[in-house]
Amino acid sequence: MSEDVASKAEHCNSYTSAVSLLKSASTVSLWTLVSRITGLVRELLVASTFGASAMTDAFNVAFRIPNLFRRLFAEGAFSQAFVPSLAASQARHGEEVTKLLIDRVATVLAWTLVVTCVAGVVLAPWLVWAMASGLKQDPRGYEAAVFMTRFMFPYIGFMSMVALASGVLNTWKRFAVPAATPVLLNVAMISAAWLLAPVFKGQGIEPIYAMGVGVMVGGALQLGMQVPALLRLGLLPRVSFNWHGVRSAWNDPATRSIARLMLPALLGVSVAQISLLINTQIASHLPPGSVSWLTYADRLMEFPTAMLGVALGVVLMPQLAAARAAGDPERYSGMLDWGLRIVVLLSVPCAVALLVFARPLVAVLYHYGAFSANDVQQTTVALMGWGSGLVGIVAIKVLAPGYYASHDIRTPVRIAVVVLVITQLLNLALVPLFRHAGLSLSIGIGALINAVWLLAGLLRRKSYRPQAGWGVFSLQIIAASALLVVYLMWAAQSFDWIAMRGEGLKRIGLLALVLGGAAVVYMGSAWAAGLNLRQFLRR
Repeated sequence: MSEDVASKAEHCNSYTSAVSLLKSASTVSLWTLVSRITGLVRELLVASTFGASAMTDAFNVAFRIPNLFRRLFAEGAFSQAFVPSLAASQARHGEEVTKLLIDRVATVLAWTLVVTCVAGVVLAPWLVWAMASGLKQDPRGYEAAVFMTRFMFPYIGFMSMVALASGVLNTWKRFAVPAATPVLLNVAMISAAWLLAPVFKGQGIEPIYAMGVGVMVGGALQLGMQVPALLRLGLLPRVSFNWHGVRSAWNDPATRSIARLMLPALLGVSVAQISLLINTQIASHLPPGSVSWLTYADRLMEFPTAMLGVALGVVLMPQLAAARAAGDPERYSGMLDWGLRIVVLLSVPCAVALLVFARPLVAVLYHYGAFSANDVQQTTVALMGWGSGLVGIVAIKVLAPGYYASHDIRTPVRIAVVVLVITQLLNLALVPLFRHAGLSLSIGIGALINAVWLLAGLLRRKSYRPQAGWGVFSLQIIAASALLVVYLMWAAQSFDWIAMRGEGLKRIGLLALVLGGAAVVYMGSAWAAGLNLRQFLRR
């Protein structure tokens, strides 16, 4: 009898844990959905207002430079080292010791950011040249890129401190505020494109500069939003502004441990950013507008990537680290299995849509104002390239934390280095054939290789042991996806999405109906094939 009671208690705890994970992931996904919707509105306004030209290329390059550093230091190496260390400290030493660690890390980070931002402003011309020397085809565009880089570079400071705050809040399972924060950047940039750009144009100022103002205002708003949430938890970092405090923070063994963990993580994240740098450099030498076409396609691809991959990664990272720290390999493996099933269930239909239904998506979302039919076509082929690797891109967000939670950052780094080489070899073959679309296709293929390699490593070391039912589950997804392909091909060919440009609301409504029908077709087919969604709760 006691064994039955224990078994039921264990089942109940497992069910409660799964519900908690699903609820947390849903919270992040919901706010990410709002962020991506506002992001699409932002891109729609930018596309219709500025189109795809040398000046929009200049803005995209200038915005990409601080974003590159942000992904390197803030959301990349820093988060990968900081969040697992913070979760482990909380589990082993309690909140008081962990609060002190937060203060010391914030002090070192703040001073590092001051130096980085000053250097970025000074070195802006060299950074633009390294990122996109092809902009010199249009001297006006190159000069605009340098000016906007200098103006926007401090954005990395705002976002790095946001990354620290988000790491703290996520560790304390306060997921809503970090997930909602990006909405503020989109609102600021929408306001800049809608309200400020016409004012600049009337004053004889280049209108695209308004977007730089929107970026900086958005960065300040995002940092400001973290403060009340941290105050409520009593976790607002105290940054030391004197040399003794900085030296004391740096000499702390826990702070140094995070710094040591950042080194291999920095290399790993650098690999992805080096790939982005190379691709931007190549795109800048292709016909004007190529950087913008890739950027517009990337924004659409980030919609499912952020909603699925980022949401799952944010929720799973502290949970996996806590399971490792508690010595609970079953819980660790079970969470990975749950995350991967969610990835397959939801990312496969998204990939199908990007491959089969890309043109209608691009037409409805971007084909207004200065955005021409040719821009639609060029963005469509770039989006299809991204779609080829969407499942891999999302899966990496779940698989990589499986290594980071164990403080193994070197393995993903080694894999990423090899994949970088493969990606650039693919560029040599694909760019001459497909121009800018070859760049997104090579990244998509590289992401699939990366994900498979990460999965093989977790299986080989037995950190992840797949639970029963994967074979049947895979067949159910394949069957549902096949019907989805047929439905979306019919919808793409039955309507002239380009010619409906003048019927904005009708075209948007039709797209909503088609996508709603796609969800019904896919989930209904999966259910008819025997898929039981409650299994994700039971797991």
